[in-house]
Amino acid sequence: MPDASHPAPAEPPWRVGVGWDRHRLAPVAPAGEGRPLVLGGVRLESDLGPVSHSDGDALLHAVTDAILGALGLEDLGALFPDTDPDHEGRDSMEFLDRAVRLMRDAGWTLANLDAVVVLQSPKLGPRRDEIRRRLARALGAPPGRVNVKGKTGEGVDATGERRAVDAHAVTLLMRADRAS
Repeated sequence: MPDASHPAPAEPPWRVGVGWDRHRLAPVAPAGEGRPLVLGGVRLESDLGPVSHSDGDALLHAVTDAILGALGLEDLGALFPDTDPDHEGRDSMEFLDRAVRLMRDAGWTLANLDAVVVLQSPKLGPRRDEIRRRLARALGAPPGRVNVKGKTGEGVDATGERRAVDAHAVTLLMRADRAS
């Protein structure tokens, strides 16, 4: 416990957060229970989509959790429980918007985001820049501070067998008063 002889350390000017999300994939309705495939707020053409309570945007879920983690807050499921009928089919960009507001209200800004989406198909490459721009706009950051990579599961495990989509995100936040 800090006292006069041992003051509390100063708040560091940086914070790191990690986020991860996975959604099972199924044929898109009406053929199955999957929703349209949306990643980073961009709809991709696919016969398979996430089985989820919200829109199932695994990338936005991972980014949101990374920001919340850097802030030391509860995760996405605690803020937006899948047991709440108000979140049924909800646009995940609303979740990210809430995390960004919490970040700004606490005096932080995004230094950078690095994210990986693991999906056998469709390939992210043709839409990667669109996804990056959309994320940068939502995060209030220059596109050069936002990176998204697409990887396949190499035919192995749930992602490689087209049974799931995974998204991983790491955020670095900096004190807003130090941003330039």
